[in-house]
Formats: sequence, C-alpha cells, structure tokens
Amino acid sequence: MGTYSYAEADWTLAYRRDCPSRTVIEVLANKWVLYVVGALGRFDRPMRFNELRRVLDGITQKMLTQTLRALERDGLVSRTVYPTTPPRVEYGLTTLGIDAGRLICAIADWSEEHAQVILTARSEFDYRATAQPTPAR
Repeated sequence: MGTYSYAEADWTLAYRRDCPSRTVIEVLANKWVLYVVGALGRFDRPMRFNELRRVLDGITQKMLTQTLRALERDGLVSRTVYPTTPPRVEYGLTTLGIDAGRLICAIADWSEEHAQVILTARSEFDYRATAQPTPAR
C-alpha cells in the first residue's frame, strides 16, 4: 500500500459526490458550453446571439438560449442589452469566463493537434473488434 501526503489526499475530495467542484466540472463538460465559451474566447469580444449561432454550426436556437442563460447564471458570461429599437443584446465573457476560456481554448488546441491520432485509433479498434479472432498457439 502506497503512502500519500495530505496534498494528495486533498485533491481526491473533488471526486466526492458532494464536492462543489463537481458542479463546476459538470458545467464545463457540456459540449455547447465548451463551444460557446471557446468562441467568445477566440473572438475576444462580445458577440450577438445570431453571430454566435452562425459560428456554432449545429446549435439550435433553443440550445444556444439555454446555454447562454446557464453561463450567465454561473457568472461566466455577461449579457448586455442596449436601449435601441429593436434592442441589441451582446454576450461576452466575464473575468471568470476568460479564465475558463483559456482552459477551453487549450483543450481545443490539443483536440485539433491530436484529432487524427484519435480517429486512427478508433478506426484500428473498430477493425480489430470486427476481425475474426485468431486461435491461440
């Protein structure tokens, strides 16, 4: 049995069901949260709803609305309404959102760099899974 320091034991608390960090990780693990925060981080400026929707290929209006509301509730995104007719609304990252955006952009960069390796591994795995087993000698 190995020994561990208090610091090592402390990080294991994050895996407990009642740890608040689990809630945060669940927020950040959402596919559309990653894309919305990533887009706002990459563009590095506030964006309007339809602009975000055009950038995020495949997101529905309903999902974008839900995601932006959740991010605003969690303090990652700010919503600014300008008193024009019709009202102009922009979404931007808060200070907290900028920090999260750095992490998400790092994940995106890693994903782009390693996507082909993962796709190749999947293809090889699927091929092996469908191949006839070879008899043991």
